[in-house]
Amino acid sequence: MKGSSALLLAAVLLLCTCGRATGEDNSEFFMEFLQTLLVGSPEELYEGPLGKYNVNANAKAALAELKSCIDGLQSMHKEAMVTLLAQVLGSEDGA
Repeated sequence: MKGSSALLLAAVLLLCTCGRATGEDNSEFFMEFLQTLLVGSPEELYEGPLGKYNVNANAKAALAELKSCIDGLQSMHKEAMVTLLAQVLGSEDGA
């Protein structure tokens, strides 16, 4: 579990950094990334939200592992993650 948590944290930090570096809306990018991560395939990640980034082999392996962990979650837990994230991002928009 410790490795999975570290992997998830690394992915979140990477996404926030990429969004800030490009000047794009972090909320929109992160929501698209999370939606694709939850219901799409790794290939859809590389063609969609990560399409304009050069994703190296190590990052691809980490994303595949993260996707595998998420695929193992129960549906109600995936839904809870999306709901929580939407609440957090919504509160940032109002700030």
